Amino acid sequence: MMNALITDEQHVLLLANGRESLQNPDFDPAPVVKLLTPDAGATWLLTEIDPDDHDHSFGLCDLGLGAPELGWVSLRELATVRGRLGLPVERDLHFRAEKRLSAYARNARLAGRIVV
Repeated sequence: MMNALITDEQHVLLLANGRESLQNPDFDPAPVVKLLTPDAGATWLLTEIDPDDHDHSFGLCDLGLGAPELGWVSLRELATVRGRLGLPVERDLHFRAEKRLSAYARNARLAGRIVV
C-alpha cells in the first residue's frame, strides 16, 4: 500500500466504490474510512477512490472552517498535512459508518461540521 492512511482492505473497498460510482450516478455508499487531524479540527469521510487515479479519493471534507463539502482530495497531499502542533493526519481506528454519505453530508451542512 503506497499510502499509510488507509489499509489494503479499505483501498480495495474504496476502489470498488469508485468503479460502482462510474456505472451508477445515484450510488450513495457509506464512508469507508474517517481521517482526521488530531490537532486541527479537519475531518474527511472517504467513500471511493478514482479507479483511473488512485491518488484521488472522494468524500465529505471538513477543514474545520464551518463549511463541510463533498469533493475530491489527494491522498498524497493528505499524507503531508500537519496540524497546529505538527501532528499528521491519522485514521480513526474506531470509525464504523452508520449511514450513507448523503446523510452525513446533510447532517454536516446543518451542523457546520462533520457529525459522526
